[in-house]
Order: sequence, then C-alpha cells, then structure tokens
Amino acid sequence: MTRRDDGEMLTNIMYVTVYVTDQDRALEFYTDRLGLEKRVDYPGPDGRFLTVAAPGNPLEIVLWSHAPAAGQPAGRQPGGDAPGPVFLESDDLRADFEVLRERGVVFEQSEPEDYGFGIRIEAVDPDGNRISLRQRAAWQG
Repeated sequence: MTRRDDGEMLTNIMYVTVYVTDQDRALEFYTDRLGLEKRVDYPGPDGRFLTVAAPGNPLEIVLWSHAPAAGQPAGRQPGGDAPGPVFLESDDLRADFEVLRERGVVFEQSEPEDYGFGIRIEAVDPDGNRISLRQRAAWQG
C-alpha cells in the first residue's frame, strides 16, 4: 500500500444512512414532502439500495431498510438537544418551513428558532428520525 504524501486521502463524503422501516414511505417523505430528489433505486442482492439528495448536491442519503423502531425517537432527548443524523440547509428557513408544514412535514417545534449559528428547527420522518433543518447566520455565509 502506498501512502500519499500530499496529506489528502479521503476526498468526499458519498453517503449518510438513515434507517427506515418502509422504503417506499420514506421515499415519498424525502422527495414529495422535503423536496429531495431520488438518485438511485437498485434492487441489489443485499437489499434495495435507495438514495435521495438535495438537487445539485453530490452527498446522497441512503434510505436503508431496517427493523421497526430503528429510527431515533421523536422529541428532544433528556440531557440535551441532540441533532438529527442529517442536516439540510436552507437559504430562507422560515419561508421553507411554511411550505414544508403545508406538505405535511411534522416538526418538533411550532416554528424555527434563532440560535448562535443561525436559524434551526427539527423535522421528524415517518420512522421518528430527526432531520435537522438549518439556515446559517449571515456571518457564516
């Protein structure tokens, strides 16, 4: 094995995985409600490989079939406000929140809140996975 001397070894984050109990239901949520696009839908030997992504973004979310209750429980956890496994970014989170709420997306709070790094709110998918929605503060953009 040859070690690269330039310090760069890993070049990209390809996928993050969200465990779901029903891939078709999850696909409908992530595409029709959140507005992501389907990228890969392959019935492979190890199970259906299904991915979604934000339009124009190379990072894909794998919607992997898993046993019931595999998702994170909805609601804030004791001892803190742990974020969801996926962060989706918005240029205007308050406006996008209204559109998403009209599409039937369930949120943990009644409206987005300001915090030290911008604006945030947590959505919940049909399996209870928390999806963190964020808008960066102006000084970060």
